Amino acid sequence: MSLEWKTSVGEPVISVENLGIEFLRGRKRKLSLREMVYTRKTTHNKDTFWPLEDISFEVGRGEGVGLVGGNGEGKSTLLKLIAGTLLPDRGRAVVREGVAPLIELTGGFVGDLSARENVYLTAALHGMSEEQIEERFEEIVKFAGPQVKAGLDAPFRHFSSGMQVRLGFAVITCLDEPIILVDEVLAVGDKKFREKCYDRMEGLLEEGRTLFLVSHNERDLKRFCTRGIYLRQGLVAADGQMNDVIAQYNEDILSS
Repeated sequence: MSLEWKTSVGEPVISVENLGIEFLRGRKRKLSLREMVYTRKTTHNKDTFWPLEDISFEVGRGEGVGLVGGNGEGKSTLLKLIAGTLLPDRGRAVVREGVAPLIELTGGFVGDLSARENVYLTAALHGMSEEQIEERFEEIVKFAGPQVKAGLDAPFRHFSSGMQVRLGFAVITCLDEPIILVDEVLAVGDKKFREKCYDRMEGLLEEGRTLFLVSHNERDLKRFCTRGIYLRQGLVAADGQMNDVIAQYNEDILSS
């Protein structure tokens, strides 16, 4: 299988070039007062590793791309590099259109603010005007469900984790951004809400949005993605048709 996929879907909206990031394996030891005062250079050895190294690919407008790999292979890290919430130590990730990040759905929500206030705050932080938020407010609340609607003016921290995630999903998927980054958040809530999430994602793809999906769920990957990228030991092990990439990944698991 070729490691370089040539897309005919549209012009590249994501270009990843020789991307790499270095992490510390553990916390560095604390320096003594003497070392801090008399030593300009730290005397400890940094034990580091590269979860991603020399990653390169392009994603065309309108593509559905699924990212696969074992735990700890850098999938979520790659998504955060593309989203811009992490900075690379090598190479670059160029994103040419706006992004709706379904990564940490409640990361920007403030616990002491009401759910209503959090909808306005989060949507505004993603570039929506107050008028746009007001136009879509009822749609957001309806999608999040009756429990969320009943508690709109309660502090967000009083919501259950499920209610928090439902509201986060509803807010982020109402954005008009053409690129959607998804990290294992489709299987949220009960069965009924999951189907609402699936329907919403399919609707967004039908509008021509670009999807980059991290998931261990083969059914979701095959449902939403035509192309797969397989990460192994910090490198791109395969890049091609989604079914073929999943087959190679499963074969590697069985042979390991």
